[in-house]
Amino acid sequence: MEKLLKPINAFLQCETPQAWIEEAIKPENLPTLLVDHANCELKAAQTAMLLLRRYAVDLQSGNALLAWLKPYEDFVYRKIGDGDFSDYENLSKKLISKSDFEHGDELISKMVLLIKEELHHFQQVWEIMQSRGDTYDNLTASRYAKGLMKHVRTHEPAKLSDTLICGAYIEARSCERFAKLSPYLDSELESFYVSLLRSEARHFQDYLTLATKISSSNIEQRVEHFGLKEAELISTADSEFRFHSGTP
Repeated sequence: MEKLLKPINAFLQCETPQAWIEEAIKPENLPTLLVDHANCELKAAQTAMLLLRRYAVDLQSGNALLAWLKPYEDFVYRKIGDGDFSDYENLSKKLISKSDFEHGDELISKMVLLIKEELHHFQQVWEIMQSRGDTYDNLTASRYAKGLMKHVRTHEPAKLSDTLICGAYIEARSCERFAKLSPYLDSELESFYVSLLRSEARHFQDYLTLATKISSSNIEQRVEHFGLKEAELISTADSEFRFHSGTP
């Protein structure tokens, strides 16, 4: 765990405040934590899908991605289905890269794996929730992701590079919080959160690697910029408790 977390902790510009941990481990907040965790897994898959549809794949491939995520989105947003995803296929066709995007094949390779893993994690969280008698209630989104994304530039390739840097921070913070929370949780959740560290750490590295390759200039200043914004969101007071919320 220490080896996995070393680059994560070096990347993030602040630790999760102890006050957030104390709020997160309150028994009455555990259902909210699990629902929002599941939401975050789905949103991570959606973000990767949008990147592929916008930049990397043709129309038919984009439609296949939409179909892949539809059962999960139907369940969460439209309350369609019973939450059993075992009969759904992963991806119905091979994705075709756009010929005019230099990094299309690499973006497809990394994002398809990320989507598979995030949807699997979503199912795992939902199974844990079911075993505890928790319902999948609607929750408002935290300010965190929007607070990062509002600083993304609007021209390309800066827009894509900035978006990937945001993705790196979101995955890094998730990894850090899994590690921070795990010692305080029951054995089932502790084991589950520790098991997520490896994939979340790889997602962080994949996003950062892609941002470096796609950017037309050195990304160090943009990484620093988003790091400051991310640390501010994490360390300042927040009115709602969520997986990525700031200080209670």
